Amino acid sequence: MSHAYSADLRSRVIDAIAAGLSTRKAAKRFDIGISTAGRWYRWFRATGERSARKQGKPPGSKLDAHEAFILGLVEETADISLSGIAERLLAERSVSAVSSTVCLFFKKRDITFKKRRRMLLSRSAKM
Repeated sequence: MSHAYSADLRSRVIDAIAAGLSTRKAAKRFDIGISTAGRWYRWFRATGERSARKQGKPPGSKLDAHEAFILGLVEETADISLSGIAERLLAERSVSAVSSTVCLFFKKRDITFKKRRRMLLSRSAKM
C-alpha cells in the first residue's frame, strides 16, 4: 500500500496553484502527478482542508449494529450454524452476510462454541 505525501508538500502545491501557477506546472515543479495536484487543490477549494484523509477501509463490521440479535440467536439455538445465522440475518434484518463474515464477528469477540468437551485420553487405548 502506498503512503501519503507529506503535509508540507501538499501545502506548498496548494499554495503554488492558489498563487496562479497552473496545475501542470505545479505538478512538474514538485515532481508529483498532474491529477494528484489537481485533486489536492479541488479538495482544498471544496473543504478548506490541506491534510490527507485516512487511508483504508473504515474499522468495524456491518454486523456490529446487530450484535444483540446475533447473540440472541446463539442463546436461543445453541447449535446454530454460521450459515444459519447468515440466513436469519437476511430474512429478519435484511442484512446480507456470508458465513465467513459471521465467523469474523465471533472471532473479534473471542466467542467460540465447542460441541463436545475435550476428554482425557484413555490409558488402555493404543496411542
